[in-house]
Amino acid sequence: MCAKKAVIMVMDSFGIGATEDAFRYGDEGADTLGHIVECAHAGRAEGLMNGRHGDLRLPCLDSMGLSKAACLSRGGRCLASSLSSEKKLMGAYGYAVPRSVPKDSTAGHWEIAGLPTLVDWGYLCTQGEKTFPKALTEALIQQGGLPGLIECGHASGTEVIKQFGEEHIKTGKPIAYTSADSVFQIAAHEDTFGLDRLYELCGIARKLVDRYQIARVIARPFVGTLAEDFSRTHNRRDFSMPPNNETLLDALSTSGVQVIGIGKISDLFAGQGISNSIDSTELDLVVDAVIENLSRVNDTSLIFANLTDFDSKYGHRRDVIGYATELERFDRRLPEIINALGKNDILIITGDHGCDPTYKGTDHTREHVPVLVAGNGVANRCMGQFASFTEIGKLAAVHLGMTARDLDKFFEMK
Repeated sequence: MCAKKAVIMVMDSFGIGATEDAFRYGDEGADTLGHIVECAHAGRAEGLMNGRHGDLRLPCLDSMGLSKAACLSRGGRCLASSLSSEKKLMGAYGYAVPRSVPKDSTAGHWEIAGLPTLVDWGYLCTQGEKTFPKALTEALIQQGGLPGLIECGHASGTEVIKQFGEEHIKTGKPIAYTSADSVFQIAAHEDTFGLDRLYELCGIARKLVDRYQIARVIARPFVGTLAEDFSRTHNRRDFSMPPNNETLLDALSTSGVQVIGIGKISDLFAGQGISNSIDSTELDLVVDAVIENLSRVNDTSLIFANLTDFDSKYGHRRDVIGYATELERFDRRLPEIINALGKNDILIITGDHGCDPTYKGTDHTREHVPVLVAGNGVANRCMGQFASFTEIGKLAAVHLGMTARDLDKFFEMK
């Protein structure tokens, strides 16, 4: 019998309409896909530098049912313009509602893997505050052998390196900041401070913030010589709180399924349940890694990949043109992944939360996510609404051989 593979590709921050409880998060009316479509249709997503023009065109995603899923998610309201001239459907589609309390990547991915986060994370400071708990910063300075720390509190990551990057290079003091998410972020220059030293420092910080129930410590390396040319690199690394219970990744690994994490997947699960990790985060490198593993790996496998740039480069930066361009770039490469699927393989495209680039602020938005499934044996149908992201992981687990009894036993232990 041929080995089976399931691919879950998470388009980080790709929401398709506000949830019923969005008002609790201040996110009423958020709609990542819908608002990008509206902007493109109105001529407000014209890329003079990159050549993007006109309506948003996503023919491959649309053939998997994206427009139909968005219409369901939006209560029957269709998108402002068609994503494709083709009407042929080649898969199953639906949308999922988040059950987790936080609206971040850690909670979203854990929930996909069968572990919803039903109690909120801790947070180090609120908007407007510029300092962290004294016990935390003193311990980090002492244990990290630092000359000090530039504390920015609740701040924009791109702005802090512009404002404090030169001071950091002169003094050797790393830049510490947070956002609306449960994160402690440390920015440092790749060359003058050193990438390995930054990772080591974030490992120390990970242990120190456990008492505050912080979901992630994030290393934010940057390069450049002056404020005007500082830029963050792709060497970001997330140091996550380990899952507080078994996930479907653990269950699959234990049963002999190889679990391959691509992008920041291993970081989000603190390596738990991951057989092999590939750290590439740039879109083309992630797609290449998915295709390579579909072709190369002969064992029954879960290939779990994250496309982080949608969120970090375009959603948080409220860059509609960049987000639209990245969506179209992914859609152009998606047929390569579908063509690489074997006769026993399936592909699941989804998201982990929203980050509407037209919305106020710079934070994530509380949204439904698409669930699009393709593969040789996948019937063309509407799957409707999933009451939790856990159903996404279940689709993959069942395909890879977990029985209904196995799944019942797994969820009874939660």
